[in-house]
Amino acid sequence: MAATINQARSALSKMFNSERYSHFTLQSDGEEDGGSHVEVRLSDDVVDDHAPSEQVGQPGGSPSYMPRPQQNYRKVCYLALGTLFIFIIGYLIGYVSHHSHRKEPITCDSEQEVGVAEEAVVESSLSWNDITSLLAQRLTPDAFNSRLSDVEQPDHAAGSSADGILEYRVFDSFKSLEMEAWTDVHHVQLQTANSQKPNRVLIGQEEVGQPKGYLAYSATGKAQGKAVYGNYGSREDLMLLQTLKVELNGTVILLRATGQISLAQQVANVAALGVSAVLIYLDPKDYKFQPTTELYGHVHLGSGDPFTPGFPSFNHTQFPPTQSSGLPTVLAQSITVQAAVKILKRIGGPDCPPSFKGNLDNVKCTLGGASSEDVTVEVNNMLQDTEIHNVFGVIKGFIEPDRYVVLGAQRDAWGPGYAKATVGTTLLLELARAVSEMVHIDGFRPRRSLVFASWSAGEYGCVGSTEWLEGFFSSLDRRAFTYISLDGVVTGHGEFKASASPLLYSLLESTMKEVKNPIGFGESGKSLYDQVSGVNFERAVFEPMKMEDSAYPFLASSGIPSLSFRFVSQ
Repeated sequence: MAATINQARSALSKMFNSERYSHFTLQSDGEEDGGSHVEVRLSDDVVDDHAPSEQVGQPGGSPSYMPRPQQNYRKVCYLALGTLFIFIIGYLIGYVSHHSHRKEPITCDSEQEVGVAEEAVVESSLSWNDITSLLAQRLTPDAFNSRLSDVEQPDHAAGSSADGILEYRVFDSFKSLEMEAWTDVHHVQLQTANSQKPNRVLIGQEEVGQPKGYLAYSATGKAQGKAVYGNYGSREDLMLLQTLKVELNGTVILLRATGQISLAQQVANVAALGVSAVLIYLDPKDYKFQPTTELYGHVHLGSGDPFTPGFPSFNHTQFPPTQSSGLPTVLAQSITVQAAVKILKRIGGPDCPPSFKGNLDNVKCTLGGASSEDVTVEVNNMLQDTEIHNVFGVIKGFIEPDRYVVLGAQRDAWGPGYAKATVGTTLLLELARAVSEMVHIDGFRPRRSLVFASWSAGEYGCVGSTEWLEGFFSSLDRRAFTYISLDGVVTGHGEFKASASPLLYSLLESTMKEVKNPIGFGESGKSLYDQVSGVNFERAVFEPMKMEDSAYPFLASSGIPSLSFRFVSQ
């Protein structure tokens, strides 16, 4: 194992210690450009406030597989481009020198005496206004439309053939841009549904469904108990149930999914109170979906491969038998709203508190308990050894090539994964194209190296990115300057929200002042910052970074300043 890891680390080190750009020097002449704004306009686009979005609430804790939004591509591009500009300008403000120039190496003419050669200085022609103008020219709605069509897949689960096809497209895209590209291979254990022995849910003797959806890393087996309705399964909800003398030990509890806490946290909360199984469904009050929509997700309270915690999953390397303490000890299964209605109609018990009431048709909200019929849950998920590939492309820096900013996007998805994987991967590839063309054609010289990363197995809890971190921890914590997540950047069209290391708060604040709001807020010319002017900026924009956030492993495991951001519905 040591040889494998050392070889990989050596390759990474050589990549960023290359002398190819290390002799170039950029210096700032101290001039400052006047305040400028970058605006993305799609003149024929109007955001439809009534168009259904892929999910409501925060992206990290919400279900992984929801119906594709009915908005057309150009509306999604409108928000995606605006969000993309937020990162680009933030990167440029922090890491690029205006009006920089570089010194060419001294050359000696054979007819001159040694030491007489003059130093050649080549002035950079790119000012701050030049850079923002080039970005506006190269990041276009038409390019996004084309890329979205190329990236979109009906189903591209981690390790599947469809995931492999998309992997090659990403790799080929990086190579076509003359970027140095490589793949990172890991062998991980992923839990999948058992096609030969489906999961089952019964109330009494009636089978209410053999759901296709499942919750990865659930415990397996069969459990039976009285049914209880527990709202979202938050600590406040469970304390209220205990106050109402509702017994939870040994029961099968029904919860509705929420964007406020993750599926894993919901399961952990109720497991601590002794339930035997958890059933989670979508409620029309919280999400817009079809009655037959299946729910997929994972319930590992952690990130990475839970069977190699703290170790990289390189080349089938064997570790002492161990597993993450975040794996649940109870059965957890998702069900459709149709199955939930059948159960909730037959649980009886006291009436629900007002805060527990959802929006199910013809269902009286009761808490269940001793009066309920028995519910049986059978989970037959199986672990599979799966080879996953992360894909990387790098644009080297011209001053500090061995320091780098990492941009990452999840590539895999259960189902289309439109809002998270498809849009995120499109952003990643289009940003790589735009910056690469600016370097090769327009003379743009980024200060630090820019690494573009396409992660696999993100649906299982940031498995691909966490395994990469664990494999290269000794170098990443010293050289990675910032991590920017492009996952789930467009989940609505109301408010701008971000989760970030405190070190990045001021950078994002100054960036928002530079970017005009792409969703038509207020008067013409208003910036994103104007949307929250007059209120506490940090309170209005920033949210705590949760464990299910794809930027979380970089901050929590490696201490790398990290940022994720998104537009959400109000």
